[in-house]
Amino acid sequence: MKLCTKCKHLHNDEDAVCSNCNSPLESITDENTPVYLLSAEGFELERVKTALEDNSIPCDSVIKDKQLKKQEFINKNSAESDILVPYAAYEKAYDICIGIGAVKEENTEILDEEVEKKDDEPTLDEKFEEMSGVKRTTVRVLSAIAFLALVALAVYGTDFITGFIKGLFG
Repeated sequence: MKLCTKCKHLHNDEDAVCSNCNSPLESITDENTPVYLLSAEGFELERVKTALEDNSIPCDSVIKDKQLKKQEFINKNSAESDILVPYAAYEKAYDICIGIGAVKEENTEILDEEVEKKDDEPTLDEKFEEMSGVKRTTVRVLSAIAFLALVALAVYGTDFITGFIKGLFG
């Protein structure tokens, strides 16, 4: 692997210049060389850093915007930052980021996207609203009766069990 010394992005051995900043690439000689993992800000930055630290992966965040770096009063976590990890821990850190959803692997689909409702399928609320007034009222009444039956069953069941236990010791 080769590393861009300016932006810390990793590249294939065949590449000569960085695709991100057009700087020349160098071969990685030290396993502790910091490399770019991802960019994040705010809560996401803290979430990723905490996940990495919980897995004993040292990480550091570097603010991207040069103007913001000069302002000492800014909260470091509120600015968009690059997260850097040692080269030796890069693969493990990348897998952790995939696991927590901070990085989306190219050939995988996130479950939320699979669950998203399709435009042609109405939701349960929409189906309920499409019912006629009489049918909707009937569903509400039957739901209330079923709820009351469950409550009565719980009360009478508890009373029966309590009486049975009293009978054993009485």
